[in-house]
Amino acid sequence: MRVVVIGANGQLGSDLCRRISKSDLVALTHKDIEVTDIDSVKQVLKDIKPSVVINTAAFVRVDDCEDNRDICYRVNTLGAKNVAVVTQGLKAKYVFISTDYVFGGDIDRKAPYTEFDYPSPINTLGHSKLAAENIIQHVCNGFFIVRVSGIFGIAGSSGKGGNFIETIINLAKSKPELRVVNDQVFSPTYTKDAAKKISDLIKTENYGIFHITNKGACSWYKFTTEILKLAGLKTPVIPITSAEYPQKAKRPSYSVLDNYHLRLLGMDDMRPWQEALRDYLVAKGHIA
Repeated sequence: MRVVVIGANGQLGSDLCRRISKSDLVALTHKDIEVTDIDSVKQVLKDIKPSVVINTAAFVRVDDCEDNRDICYRVNTLGAKNVAVVTQGLKAKYVFISTDYVFGGDIDRKAPYTEFDYPSPINTLGHSKLAAENIIQHVCNGFFIVRVSGIFGIAGSSGKGGNFIETIINLAKSKPELRVVNDQVFSPTYTKDAAKKISDLIKTENYGIFHITNKGACSWYKFTTEILKLAGLKTPVIPITSAEYPQKAKRPSYSVLDNYHLRLLGMDDMRPWQEALRDYLVAKGHIA
């Protein structure tokens, strides 16, 4: 089984490359393939003749998506469509990485979203990813649309220049206190765990939409306090509201994902986010 990973140097892409057998893996970065150019996608993938294509390429800087809508849609939607069309033509399986930000319009939501809940994005990133999801479902026969949430990985985000955990640890070492929003609740997810589950899924024909997150939920404030506690840092953390930390793009107040489809298939063995966070901190050398 020949597996192509597009975006192989990103957080999730890097961990996918670690999970997939080297003899099966073809790792592609932006210098190898341009997803927004259908000719580039055709040339590269037709030469490889993959069995599975995993597309992790994305424009994910949430606020920048509001200022650069054309770039956002070109990468997240048109790029996803290009890969879908070529992958379908090759009769290969297609894995597309989406986001919890396809939700958020239900402002009174307090129960985790399943794969069968109707999406309602509130920012450009969410809209671009949902548009891609809709196209893929019409173009591809064998697809896995994987929604993740608040991901963190050893490689750091190539699009963001790091990840939230490293930013918080660095700030905690240089600032007298931290102020972090406490009214945005999500499901932190270690890319190592998500990559393992995706590598399990692609061996099956259980096609459809999947939520793949670590178990449990928290606010960014609670996530921060757990990071500092595990890392042994004593910097005070002050909870604030989103209104006290205005950003260009709206964020969902609640975007917790339920791995319902995995559970129906008896495949939901994702561990709690606290365990995953500790594992990440050990791997990065922040704790012994």
